Amino acid sequence: MMQYFEWYLPNDGLWWKRCAAKAGNLASLGITQVWLPPAYKAASQNDVGYGVYDMYDLGEFDQKGTIRTKYGTRDEFIEAIDSFHDAEIKVFGDIVLNHRMGGDSIEKVTAVTDSPDNRLEQIGGEQEVSVWSRFSFPGRGGKYSSFKWDYRCFTGTDWDENTQCGDSIYRFAGKHWDPYTDPEKGNFDYLMGMNVDMHNPKVVSETKKWLRWYLSGTGVDGLRLDAVKHIRSPFYRDLLSWIRSHGWPDLPAVGEYWSGDPDRLKFYLDSVDNEMSLFDVALHYKFYEASEAGTGYDLRRIFDNTLVSERPESAVTFVDNHDTQRGQSLQSYVQDWFKPLAYAMILLRKDGMPCVFYTDYYGSAALNMAPVLNLGKLIKLRRFYAYGEQEDCFEDGHLIGWVRRGDAGHQDSGMAVVLSNAEGGKLRMYMGKSFAGERFRDATGGCTEEVIIGEDGFGDFRTEGAKVSAWVRDAAFEDIIIND
Repeated sequence: MMQYFEWYLPNDGLWWKRCAAKAGNLASLGITQVWLPPAYKAASQNDVGYGVYDMYDLGEFDQKGTIRTKYGTRDEFIEAIDSFHDAEIKVFGDIVLNHRMGGDSIEKVTAVTDSPDNRLEQIGGEQEVSVWSRFSFPGRGGKYSSFKWDYRCFTGTDWDENTQCGDSIYRFAGKHWDPYTDPEKGNFDYLMGMNVDMHNPKVVSETKKWLRWYLSGTGVDGLRLDAVKHIRSPFYRDLLSWIRSHGWPDLPAVGEYWSGDPDRLKFYLDSVDNEMSLFDVALHYKFYEASEAGTGYDLRRIFDNTLVSERPESAVTFVDNHDTQRGQSLQSYVQDWFKPLAYAMILLRKDGMPCVFYTDYYGSAALNMAPVLNLGKLIKLRRFYAYGEQEDCFEDGHLIGWVRRGDAGHQDSGMAVVLSNAEGGKLRMYMGKSFAGERFRDATGGCTEEVIIGEDGFGDFRTEGAKVSAWVRDAAFEDIIIND
């Protein structure tokens, strides 16, 4: 999968057109799925898509001072999806159900104040607050849905128009934070904006209606679910089960549960009856810590206490994303020197479904960032040659490796991977006697000498300091280098 966007894209309305233009290139590289940004109207045109205003407006109606979204129009969005499908790439749509922003009018609501640091602690009694809770979507005029949102659809907010105060958490009278959410801050039901009440049967019914409309009208193949830790787990369990029984039996879904604790991730998977997979945030933090620590990190422990090591069938692995970029709320940017190593660890191993970040592949003009070295080669290596039995050689804290022994269904498949966070070195690894006499070469270009597999099936594979080397058969090397 590729996350085909970043936070700092220009607000020029051309993104969907750029997606359509790149579909063929991504397919030839070896990308089989793309995750696109939220496509519906946000509170402002410059919004990345997470400040949700109207989920029925995909860039079709004059609302919030714009027809198009940051990325383009509805028709351009559909054309981009069609282009990906023509290239045999599946599309995951990003959906945000937790909150709404940019309400059309104010309502006066009785609320209590809860502590921002512990939402289970009430710090203020009942008072009247003025909140932007009325969403009537006048620009859409009832097309697709006549549902109007008001304060009864929400549990709370963080802004009182009367006092111009945005430092408190206002919980509406008679409402409560749902216990089936993450326990951070006492209870992390509330995240931002107008917090959607998933106990309200009318809200749940409207959400189901919208999801069927969205899937039918766009043709997306899967869902990326934003901020699932802030929504009661029974809601997503039931929603995904329901939609799969109403026309989309094989709909894949991957959730963003932002926690570095693998036990929290596993608990959530159990809570939703494994109706979705999850991004392996625990592994991301391992990469982040390793990149910060340099030679002080023990690479033998890099997969310990991660989702991919404990629930590989449910893990979507990644190195960075739009939230971890510099300047973002979850900033935990993996240092540039370590990124090739991290990508080798998600792309060239058998477990997990890897997700490549747009900025790591293309670079970022806004952040003055270059593409990750050899990332295109690593993706191609995964596509053509990273198959078969895997055996690890994790005996040195600063020099680790593994072999993939290939299979009959992929010509010239099989490889040996070595990476180091220190001065580099050599690992003697067993490829198998079937490889005896074959020449292996480093497709990443770091090591120029060849490795000849001995009659005993072993080869001596090396890498340079703070680098990764992916050793492949001679024919595979020529293919990767010639077609790079």
